[in-house]
Amino acid sequence: MPMVLYLLGLAVFAQGTSEFMLSGLVSDIAADMEVSLSAAGALTSAFAAGMVVGAPLMAVLSLRWSRRRALLAFLVAFLLAHVVGALTTSYGVLLATRVVGALANAGFLAVALATATGLVAPDAKGRATSVLLGGTTLACVAGVPGGALLGQLWGWRAAFWAVALVSLPAVVAIARSVPADSPGSAPVGARSELGALRSPRLVVTLLLGALVNGATFCAFTYLEPLATRVAGVGDAWLPGLLALFGLGSFIGVTVSGRLADRRPLPLLVAGSLALLAAWSAFALTAQHTAATVAFAFVQGTLSFAVGSTLIARALYAATAAPTLGGAFATAAFNIGAAVGPWAGGRAIDAGLGYRSPLWVSALLVALALMTAGGAALVARRPARVRPADGPPADLTPGPGHTSVPPRP
Repeated sequence: MPMVLYLLGLAVFAQGTSEFMLSGLVSDIAADMEVSLSAAGALTSAFAAGMVVGAPLMAVLSLRWSRRRALLAFLVAFLLAHVVGALTTSYGVLLATRVVGALANAGFLAVALATATGLVAPDAKGRATSVLLGGTTLACVAGVPGGALLGQLWGWRAAFWAVALVSLPAVVAIARSVPADSPGSAPVGARSELGALRSPRLVVTLLLGALVNGATFCAFTYLEPLATRVAGVGDAWLPGLLALFGLGSFIGVTVSGRLADRRPLPLLVAGSLALLAAWSAFALTAQHTAATVAFAFVQGTLSFAVGSTLIARALYAATAAPTLGGAFATAAFNIGAAVGPWAGGRAIDAGLGYRSPLWVSALLVALALMTAGGAALVARRPARVRPADGPPADLTPGPGHTSVPPRP
């Protein structure tokens, strides 16, 4: 694999760290900015909202630039947003930097995927993509707990500075290594692709992804106050707890990647039922340190196994929309990442306690299961018409049915 792919993966690692790292910093940010815990949690929602808007928008707009120019513009904007975030004393400015950083992140990912697959042989696109997106999983394993550790040692602003510094080598690498190809043109089939995205199967898959990811981010965003104030986990152990969640996410993505193409339905059904049971059990036992440690790993594994499988199914369902299918999948999952922390914050503000986000997560997974069940029932219902002089006729061909033309 070309070295530039690993440096692009480094940029994705920095961006993934930025998206997830606030789960270990919300209490410090709330105290420093003199805002509520839910307001600090809303910074995660703001990033997700920027990804929702940016994913489809930047996927189209960036095609008018050369890849090197687009990658540099997005990555520099991302870097500067974190510098401003590290320096500001205003919550409003910090919130704005999260949105700007997310827009730049979405644009960078859209172009980086095209660049990565264009730099390798046609039969190596899967490996190139895995190198690039591996940065997101590594962010959960190392970046997020690392950000929490920096926050404990030198304050939450140190984590923002670290993200900016980690992005610098990728800026240099892109400027020196990515070819300055000619600008692309707006996709001729963009309008037809938008029409293809109306597929009921795709819409349902995206909705399920939003609900499952909403459950993940609802609980993960408030894992720090839950662990320290309910389970009694010491601050010194918090980075390790977050790393355990990240390790689970890595295992979940790895295992599901081996099964999602062959047996997606059993994986989704069993994984979703396990998620529902485990979020509920976590809420009931969160006061026990051992249970919190165990469920951090288990839920990281289950959440990312189900979530990554849903992403794969969305891409299969969007084969007629190759340009925008991945962008809309990203947007849907980030809708969940925006709604989840908001719902968890509302539950905390309502006085339901720090374990209430776990119950909200269980509710979101339950809604996903009910949605999937309802969609399956509708899909299995045969098409029927009512002839003018008889009972409803089932037009679905049965086994062995042979179509016979009518006699003249």
